[in-house]
Amino acid sequence: MTIGKSRKLTLGPKASVEQIAKLRAAGLRPTRQRLGLAAILFGPKDRHVSAEKLHEQASAAGIRVSLATVYNTLHQFTELGLLRELSVDGIRTHFDTNLADHHHFYCEEDGELIDIEDGSLFVGGIPQPPEGTKQKCIDVIVRVSRR
Repeated sequence: MTIGKSRKLTLGPKASVEQIAKLRAAGLRPTRQRLGLAAILFGPKDRHVSAEKLHEQASAAGIRVSLATVYNTLHQFTELGLLRELSVDGIRTHFDTNLADHHHFYCEEDGELIDIEDGSLFVGGIPQPPEGTKQKCIDVIVRVSRR
């Protein structure tokens, strides 16, 4: 769509009806920026992204959004249970669209996270949590190298 003679408005990828419903069900107003980010995040396959990577992908898709808005949106989606937050290397936080309990391989050279196949890793001998607390989840990250 062109506005005036020189300004071009790009809407980026189009959010599906399911993605719009997902945002509304979570209590979020489906703004243009949230819809654009949801269209990238919630496709047919689960994925892992950092805020910086999602910002790059949004920019490449023609979605005008600041890095701060990407961070805020990812944290909103996480707080509302639409994403899972993973701290892997202490430098960058990753977000996972797969909400089921599962574990990851982490490639240290390029920062890629790869899901470990369900049922291939068993964790045992977990101590009781301290009094007054309860266990939320167990995250296992297996660091790998491509060399």
